[in-house]
Amino acid sequence: MAFECVLRAWHDHQAELRHFLLGRLKEPALSDDLLQDVFLKAMREGQSFCELENPRSWLFRVARNALTDSHRLRKTWVPVSDHLPDNRGDIADPVTGLAVCIRAVLPALGNEDRDILEACDLGPLSQDEYAVRKDISLPAAKARIRRARERLRNELAHRCNVITDSSGKVCCHSAVGD
Repeated sequence: MAFECVLRAWHDHQAELRHFLLGRLKEPALSDDLLQDVFLKAMREGQSFCELENPRSWLFRVARNALTDSHRLRKTWVPVSDHLPDNRGDIADPVTGLAVCIRAVLPALGNEDRDILEACDLGPLSQDEYAVRKDISLPAAKARIRRARERLRNELAHRCNVITDSSGKVCCHSAVGD
């Protein structure tokens, strides 16, 4: 069902709307697509469009919103060569070098801490398996590993100058100190 007021407003403002969209997009096909979307929205408004005081203002507001949406959704594609150099080896991962420091610090921990860390974090056991082997409850095993990790973290910070970023990830460290 066509509404005369929509058709009349469209007839009066279509060229001006198209010029507005074309001036911002510089692409006639995309401008015409957005212009069609504006017209369809006006038709969907139906009788409430006819009750608007300023249909021109409404049409331009919908056109600006459609323009904003199209900019937001538009993706720019950049061609990428199939043969890119692999520069990942150039950047040293601070965690990789930390293994030496961990091995040097482990003996400084207590036997219980060292045992659970070597079994669960450095070894093949899960916390469940560790709890069964040591005949302790799973919550007790989780508490032990949490405390052992905390003591290891403190020892690493002290002996290896481990520094973490705001999210808790290791960003850098130095060689094992005395």
